[in-house]
Amino acid sequence: MNRRRFLAASVASPAVLLGQRSFGADTPLKIGFVYSGPISDVGWTHQHELGRQLIVREFGSKITTQFVENVPESSDAERVIRSLIGEGCKVVFTTSFGFMESTIKVAREFPSIVFEHATGYKTAKNVGIYQTRFYEGAFLLGVLAGKTTRTNSLGFVGSYPIPEVLRNINAFTLGARSVNPGVHTKVVWLSTWYNPGKEREAAEALVAQGTDVLYQNTDSPAVVQVAEAKGLHAFGQDSDMRKYGPKAEMSANTVNWGVYYRYKVQQLLSGTWKSEDTKWGMKEGMIEMTPLNPGVPADLAQLFNKKKDDIVAGRFKPFAGPLKDQTGTTWIAAGQTMAEEEIWSMNRYVEGVVGEIPK
Repeated sequence: MNRRRFLAASVASPAVLLGQRSFGADTPLKIGFVYSGPISDVGWTHQHELGRQLIVREFGSKITTQFVENVPESSDAERVIRSLIGEGCKVVFTTSFGFMESTIKVAREFPSIVFEHATGYKTAKNVGIYQTRFYEGAFLLGVLAGKTTRTNSLGFVGSYPIPEVLRNINAFTLGARSVNPGVHTKVVWLSTWYNPGKEREAAEALVAQGTDVLYQNTDSPAVVQVAEAKGLHAFGQDSDMRKYGPKAEMSANTVNWGVYYRYKVQQLLSGTWKSEDTKWGMKEGMIEMTPLNPGVPADLAQLFNKKKDDIVAGRFKPFAGPLKDQTGTTWIAAGQTMAEEEIWSMNRYVEGVVGEIPK
């Protein structure tokens, strides 16, 4: 059963018009969040929850918020979204790719409600979308992996073969091969975002195949825990997982959703909200790399920080040519960078990734 929790606050606020409803001192803006997983203490949903908590602190009684966690990415999501609207939410953030169709369907039924959907590609007059350039951090972690692997075999535990995940696999591999051309990446697909048991089994299977550095696009710390137990290296994804692998985790590719939620709530309260397709990364403070493990050699730390600075400043793009795909065919020519629309619709592996993308 989905668990539902509520949080409200209490200071006066200026009036704002949202749809046909005026929100002022006696009527705070009510915002709902739909979470695909458990809040837990790490992972994708945990980071969204931190973002929700940030806007509660910053906007006080100008807003009230509530959320539903563990929502299946199925027609159940429609029911949950409608229930939030029925309870008075005028804004709903749906925080996972699999909620896209449900969000669009319900948005058509409620044109005066504002919807914001994470990582999707369908918009409407009352639906905005927001994505992260997680691949920037994935490239940097690849640099660390390429320099520290002893077997030249990296392991990646994947959730679903969607562009969001393929971007991270490819960027991770490109980062590794930029410093170690002989490296390759093996991928195990799970068809789930959060299943600690399956994540652990996948990590152990990759280690049995000779991989000695592990990364993931799943939500639990199981992969980091396996690396810690086996004396290998790994990386946190979405949030810092170092407490589960103090020796294993070299760094973590984390997301600060709060910067986006602050931006959108400010628009809503000022009456300037509009449907946007927002893609933020390191430059905007949405993607944050955790401090390097003290065990990272000084020269590697220097290389990592230099490349990070170049990405933030726009001097370096992870998907820049010359770049070949898995078949060895030129994908991006030297001196060119991948077009934005291709980055966000990515559907193939780069050279160096082993195996096939599930259909």
